[in-house]
Amino acid sequence: MLANSGELPLGPGWAYEFKWDGVRALAVVRAGSVRLYARSGAEITKAYPELAGLASALEESGITDAVLDGEMVTLDQAGRPDFIALAERMHVRDVARARSLAATTPATYMVFDVLNANGTGITTVPYVERRALLESILPAPSPGRAWGVPPHFTDGAATLAAAQELALEGVVAKRLTSTYRAGARSPDWVKVKNELTGDYVIGGWRTGRRTLGGLLVGLPGPGGLVYRGRVGGGISAAAERALLTMLAPLRVDQSPFAAGQVPREDRAGATWVRPELVIEVRYGNLTRDGRLRFPRFLRLRPDKTPAEAGDA
Repeated sequence: MLANSGELPLGPGWAYEFKWDGVRALAVVRAGSVRLYARSGAEITKAYPELAGLASALEESGITDAVLDGEMVTLDQAGRPDFIALAERMHVRDVARARSLAATTPATYMVFDVLNANGTGITTVPYVERRALLESILPAPSPGRAWGVPPHFTDGAATLAAAQELALEGVVAKRLTSTYRAGARSPDWVKVKNELTGDYVIGGWRTGRRTLGGLLVGLPGPGGLVYRGRVGGGISAAAERALLTMLAPLRVDQSPFAAGQVPREDRAGATWVRPELVIEVRYGNLTRDGRLRFPRFLRLRPDKTPAEAGDA
């Protein structure tokens, strides 16, 4: 079941959960074993060996087989999801490598729904009852445990404010009476992402399916621009024409970014420009290495100088 994007619904008929920045995973528990599946249907069990003990944990609550839904995350020292760290683990299928990463970069399975318990399908049971069952069979997340049921709340505005304060990805509102509709994007689940805006200096661009496939942006630093990433989304045809017209006379042969800042895949085929134009970008958050996540072009900022550029 998938959520629609929209405004946060408020009222007594809703519950609110934090949106976890990870990868969705279904856990199928049978005969003492756990098998994990991605949204694509691909099996990902080998990538997360620390989840093997989930079957024993359920058995202690009287559940011998189950189907669970949740998000696989890695947490930083502050307890916030670190998607960059998770990316190192998502596609690992070598058993020895997966075990090594489980020790150094452990994952946590944030379980937020139960679809089947002891052979009984409960997708038609209202969310509030499924949630109560889930909390009765699994504990809350804690350090050293690779799974847990994260909290849910009844005050939507306060939950969204807490997500913003904790720098989490956002909130998912779930209608208390909603059933679980597998494969459907339902208005009974509404996701609200925390998004930020910042002003960034254009240092170059790359072509793609269009002439302007992506803008290479950064912030002024002592040795040149500090790279923030490539911005390709949100650029309309009219904006592309305006940007190319303004960028053409600014072309230079050398990159304006500090040495070692732009990764090879973004340098390849890049056209460099003098770092004079500033744009406003909407994004989800900054990665651990200072890159913009989910960046989208909003507008040119001719009213700002490069010295005035900055993150949110």
